Amino acid sequence: MKKINLKNIRGYWHLYLFVLPSLVFLLTFSYFPTWSAIYHSFFNWNGGDIKVFVGFDNYARAFSDPVLGRSFIVIFILIFSNLFKMIPSIITAVVIHRLRSQSWAYIYRVLFVIPMIIPGIVWLLIWKYFFDPTFGILNKILQVTGMMHVLNLIDSALGWNIFIEGVNPAWLSQKELIVPSLIIWGFPWIGVVGVLIYLAGLSNIGKDVYDACDIDGVGWFRKFTKIELPLILTQIRLNLVLMIISTMQGYGLVLVLLGDTGGSGGAGMVPGLYMFRKAFIDQEAGYACALGLVIFFVILILTVLNDKFVRTDK
Repeated sequence: MKKINLKNIRGYWHLYLFVLPSLVFLLTFSYFPTWSAIYHSFFNWNGGDIKVFVGFDNYARAFSDPVLGRSFIVIFILIFSNLFKMIPSIITAVVIHRLRSQSWAYIYRVLFVIPMIIPGIVWLLIWKYFFDPTFGILNKILQVTGMMHVLNLIDSALGWNIFIEGVNPAWLSQKELIVPSLIIWGFPWIGVVGVLIYLAGLSNIGKDVYDACDIDGVGWFRKFTKIELPLILTQIRLNLVLMIISTMQGYGLVLVLLGDTGGSGGAGMVPGLYMFRKAFIDQEAGYACALGLVIFFVILILTVLNDKFVRTDK
C-alpha cells in the first residue's frame, strides 16, 4: 500500500471526494446533534423557540433529582441481572459448537438468525400479553405448576401482601412486581446476537485442541473452563460492553410495557425513559440534554471499569 504524505496530498485530492459524502452525513447526523445537546444543556429550553441561559443549573438539578436517582438504582439492578442473563447464551453457543453434525450446527445457526427478522416491537407486545394478569401465560404457568400456591405460602409467611390467594398478580401494574417483571423479560435469556458472537469466537478453536483433550481424558466441564471460556473472553468482553450501553440507553421496553410514567409509582422508571419524558412530555428539552450527558458519562465510566477489570490474555 502506497503511503500518501502531506507533501504530495494535492495530487490525490480527488480520492478524498469518495470519503466526503460519508463525512458530511457523519457530521450532520452524529456530531451536530451531539454538539447541539451539549450546547442546549446549558439552557432552559423547551425544544422550540424559548431558550434561556442557565449555566450549570440543569446539571445541579440532575444530581439532586430524586427521580433520576431512583431510575439509576433500577438500571443498575437491571445491569446486574443482565450479567447473569449472559450465561444461557454462552452455554447455548458452546452446545451448538460441540455438535458433531455440521448440518445440525448450521440449522441451529439459521434458527437463531430468523428471530432477528421479526420487528422488536412485536416481541415487546408479545411479552406485554405474557404478563397480563387475566389472560397472560405467566400466571397460567404458575397456577398449573403449583408455583402460585408456593408464592402464596411464602407471601403469607413473610407478609408481603403481593401474592394473595385467589387473586392473579398484576405484574405490570403492581409496584412491587414491576422490576421483577423487567428481569423476567426475555426468558430463557438466550440472546440471538450474543450466541452468534460467541460462536464466532468458538469457531477459532481448532479440532486438534479437542483431540488432545480427548487423548488426555479431559471432561466436558474442564474443556469449557480451561479452553472454551478463556478463548471467548474477548467476545464476552465485547458483549458486556454492548449490554451495558444498551441497558443504560434503552427505554423502549419500559415505554411499551409500562408507559412513559414507568408504571405504578414510577417503579420502572429508567434514565433513558426519564430523559424521553422530560424532552417530549414535560417540554424540558434543555434539562433532557443535560440528562443525556449524565447518562453518557455514566456509560463512559462503566466502560472504562470494564476495560480495566475484564482483561483477556493475548
